Amino acid sequence: MTAQQSSTAPVAPRPDGEDQFPAGAQVFVRDEVWLVRNSVRTEHDGAKVDVVGVSDFVRDQEAVFFTGLDTIELIDPRRTKLVRDESSNFRRSRLFLEAVLRKTALPQFERRLALADSFLLDSLPYQRRPAELALSGRNLRPRLLIADVVGLGKTLEIGLTLAELIRRGRGERILVVTPQHVLEQFQHELWTRFAIPLVRLDSVGIERIQREIPAGRNPFTYFKRVIVSIDTLKNTDQYKHHLERINWDAVVIDESHNLINRGSLRNQLAQILAPRTDALILASATPHNGDAKSFAELIGLLDPAAIRDPEHYRAEDIEHLFIRRTKISPEVREQMKGQWADRGPSQSVRCAATPAEEKIFEELAAVWLPGENGTSVSGVPLFPYTLLKSFLSSHAALKATVSARIKTLEKKDEPTATRAELAALRTLQELVEPLTEADSAKFAALVEQLKAIGVGPKSDARVVVFSERVQTLEWLRTVLPAALGFRGRAAEESTRVMHGGLSDEQQMQCVEDFGLADAPVRVLLTGDVASEGVNLHRQCHQLIHYDVPWSLIRIEQRNGRIDRYGQAHQPQFRALILTSEVEGAKDDTVVAERLLDREDQAHRALGTAEAVTGLYRAEAEEKSLIQDLLRGRTVDESLDAHRAEAEADAAMDDFLADFFGSVGDAGPGAENGDPQDTEGKGAGTSAPGNAAVPRLFTSTAEFLDEALSEVFPDATTSLDLHRDTESGLLSFRPPTDLVHRLKALPLDYVREQRLRERLLVTFNRRLAEHSLKRARESSTSSWPEISLLTDLHPVVEWLTDKVLVRLGRQEALIITADVPEPTYLVQGVYSNALGRPTVVKWMGVTRGGTVEDDMVGLLRRSGVGPTMANPMRHSESATALEDGIPDALAAAEQFLDRHRDAWDEPLRKPIDDYKARLGDWEQPTLAGERTKKSLASLADSLLTTGRPLMRVLAVLVPDPEAPAPPPPTA
Repeated sequence: MTAQQSSTAPVAPRPDGEDQFPAGAQVFVRDEVWLVRNSVRTEHDGAKVDVVGVSDFVRDQEAVFFTGLDTIELIDPRRTKLVRDESSNFRRSRLFLEAVLRKTALPQFERRLALADSFLLDSLPYQRRPAELALSGRNLRPRLLIADVVGLGKTLEIGLTLAELIRRGRGERILVVTPQHVLEQFQHELWTRFAIPLVRLDSVGIERIQREIPAGRNPFTYFKRVIVSIDTLKNTDQYKHHLERINWDAVVIDESHNLINRGSLRNQLAQILAPRTDALILASATPHNGDAKSFAELIGLLDPAAIRDPEHYRAEDIEHLFIRRTKISPEVREQMKGQWADRGPSQSVRCAATPAEEKIFEELAAVWLPGENGTSVSGVPLFPYTLLKSFLSSHAALKATVSARIKTLEKKDEPTATRAELAALRTLQELVEPLTEADSAKFAALVEQLKAIGVGPKSDARVVVFSERVQTLEWLRTVLPAALGFRGRAAEESTRVMHGGLSDEQQMQCVEDFGLADAPVRVLLTGDVASEGVNLHRQCHQLIHYDVPWSLIRIEQRNGRIDRYGQAHQPQFRALILTSEVEGAKDDTVVAERLLDREDQAHRALGTAEAVTGLYRAEAEEKSLIQDLLRGRTVDESLDAHRAEAEADAAMDDFLADFFGSVGDAGPGAENGDPQDTEGKGAGTSAPGNAAVPRLFTSTAEFLDEALSEVFPDATTSLDLHRDTESGLLSFRPPTDLVHRLKALPLDYVREQRLRERLLVTFNRRLAEHSLKRARESSTSSWPEISLLTDLHPVVEWLTDKVLVRLGRQEALIITADVPEPTYLVQGVYSNALGRPTVVKWMGVTRGGTVEDDMVGLLRRSGVGPTMANPMRHSESATALEDGIPDALAAAEQFLDRHRDAWDEPLRKPIDDYKARLGDWEQPTLAGERTKKSLASLADSLLTTGRPLMRVLAVLVPDPEAPAPPPPTA
């Protein structure tokens, strides 16, 4: 059976607690024994149970079963068979108990973070806030918009959130959707930092999968966790029927501002995905386009009932769904001291136009942009500014623009209407045609600046050069290397070009090469395709604007490529400003230089330039500016006027002033460090709390070490295992069942590091970080040779499963410990209608019926640990102990039933609050009413339902030869 055959829509509660299959339990299906990985209720086919084979015939095979289609037998815990543990130090029992603790999903009431300290990243509480908000329970599902400004580490924040969802059993199936040029970067970060593997799929990869799987099967069920370009998935005609038949535990959509335009292919994709996932994480540094209604639609993807009136709402209405910080926010600023250098000023490098360029300025000023008293030769008001911007980029760009316009006018076949403009265009064409790099003042200045930075054949210095025009980028590639002194092959390798006309593979290769220290590339010539989401700061802190975009937002986005978390040096920005002596010439001092200054002012005062114009979109800023220039306004007058207009709009001011204004002031909740408040809207500054995760072993490293010894006593031979005790490096040959699991890892990583032949892993963070740094400095692969072992790492999960399957179906172990009477270790799990645990209790139940709900504490007090001895003797027979199991289970269930309401209260309150809010959400349409009923049903499905699932894990018995405890003193 496959996941596509069932829906995970909310269903009505099952009062009898049927269809509960906890992770780590063993079930009997089709005459074989299987280990449960995850279980969730479905709308039509009962429970969907993800399993891996245990018995010989199906060992290590993965499968999915549905209770509506198969008989899945979770044997009555009262029939548990007790077996003696004869391992040294009761290692087998301790490993089994630890494995069950690890495999059991954290319950719904546990809102705190469980894994944040275990990954390969700095401990920065501000980056944990999004995960806290997602788990807070303030929204029915873990859904949020991460709207931090450029460079704060949104990918890391997403990784932390996904990791916590996985630990809660809510991250088995993950879909990440990003722009094509950041696919590999995103995939790389999630694996190297968090050990969350994503398989990268493009249209070719999807077609390959379709050829390999049975006809009609959904290709998106082939891998559990995938990352796909939005440009691939937006082809809804090709993939819509597949996407409509699959549900995800978590969907991430990066650069989500691209989803706003209703009716666009990206918007249609979002409308398909949003209702088919539990968790939804949207990320964008610029999520607003200035239109309250459009933004309300984006928020509606997260929670359709969050906003009553899409044209009138405040930030408080949706504070449970978004988080936004800037670099100057107090918590960020405090935590980033010494870890992120402050940016340098934006330096204008003035370049006096050459005589050949001055002739073009004269022609533009006289014929195309003649000022207030003149009339432009063009009948299209905006086109003269298109010519101007092309020329301010390069003569190559101007030549292309002129040629394209001539062709357009000639096709119209209207000689009278187009005669004057065509003549003017041909004049420009004659002026620009003979120009070379020798006639370009900007080119001479670029070479001078690059040499001053140190770029050259004998230097490692690197620089990013931005230009809006593809023609400029391609021209620079042909003339720049030689001017910098590169010859032969070095000339070809020293300079790379990146723009939207390249394939996703070509774009990703450009980014990867520029980030590798020993790659020969020294100058990356890039268009604004690299201004969103791309990390260019690993080996570079110098950026040059060859031309300046006429948008504050775009300037800031460009600068953010090197001014971001992890930048070790002060980012340096230069802009080439072409100047002219021609009267009335609109050179770069008119627009570009003023925009650079205003962006720098806004960044230092507010932490972002997005709110300066009140337009919130780069395209809208540029269009508005050109229209104001046509009206005779200056750049400053244009920027200030639009801000004033936005502030005069009361409907927008209510929301946007809060959302995009200065967010550096802590609001209510700062005193107590409320982790659910976001900065500027009640943000605390204390470090987020850690979850109370029960553990029998002191660390994952200790567990893995003992598990290897238990499962592979001859690991030196069978796995060719080598340990470096000094560095903590483990090197071994993966057995067949582990190799099978490696298919979930990035294919390039598996192939380049030859993981099927040998794995190098470590718990030593410093060693893993060094390996990652070394990979960035390598020209052969950006994937590190050594990976950090985390709780989510496939090697840890594999060994955990190996420990669990060593115990037979329906078996529990007998442990001789320091207890006065037999004590049964019992797991009790309450679940909701979706099959997710709401309450998990680990209990010790004495023969007399006393229940303690701290199993780990009981084990420690009873001396269960690595130094305990196994005396190989017991006070009672296994049969006699088995006779006491039913009474122990009854006592445990009575204990759970007595406390159920108290444990349920923290879950019930936010759900009741949401339902009350939902009751006030009026919807005039039938579709709206259906959504309202669906959300109410979802809310009900999150409450605890049915009887608890009970499971006997082990029994502690006293040592018959242990000295009797001293009598109590009077």
